[in-house]
Amino acid sequence: MSRLCGISTLCGIRTTWTTVGDGEFHCPDCGGDRNYRRRTGRRSLTVLGVPLIGRGGVGPVVECASCRSHFGTDALEAPTTTRFTAMLRDAVHTLALALLAAGGTGSRSVRAAAVHVVRGAGFEDCTEDQLTTLVEALAADTGRFPGCADVSRGAALAVELHEALEPLAPHLAPAGRESLLLQAAHIALADGPYTPAERDALATVGSALSLRPEETVRLLETARTPSG
Repeated sequence: MSRLCGISTLCGIRTTWTTVGDGEFHCPDCGGDRNYRRRTGRRSLTVLGVPLIGRGGVGPVVECASCRSHFGTDALEAPTTTRFTAMLRDAVHTLALALLAAGGTGSRSVRAAAVHVVRGAGFEDCTEDQLTTLVEALAADTGRFPGCADVSRGAALAVELHEALEPLAPHLAPAGRESLLLQAAHIALADGPYTPAERDALATVGSALSLRPEETVRLLETARTPSG
């Protein structure tokens, strides 16, 4: 037994790491934003600590600069806290514009509801005039659809909503996705029942957030109740 222990002390496997990139990511072990190093490795059989025989490559891996834990490169797909906050803020702004564009900007109560939602997301200086101007610009924007000058406003809104919400949805808990839909619903309901255009926009919001159609319908009905 002691002889085996001696052999294992003399011989071993060593991994030599090389850093090939770095940046910031959300470390699963630390639970917060940390710097990382993207590394690749080479494994070698060592005798008395001297590398002798190569045993192949290892990685690439992502190494947290704080806790030194190693993760697969898919760990970089999760947004940092700063990036997630920006994505959420932009998503709320986009859905508010979409509901204003679908239902019109003529209602004072709808504009006020949209401003309240957008300010709550972090755009504290948002005003009704700013939102109205952006809605008008969206309605006039045909440059986003080369060769498709006849694209409807509904199609343009769908594109905007999917671009803003789909990248965010995988990183939200179900309650978070439902909350976004309900915020949009409360904007639409500020001046009365849903219009057909508002229902279409809200259905697109639900789809972009990966909510099932029946879930979207249930939530929209919930929003109509005094407690919703």
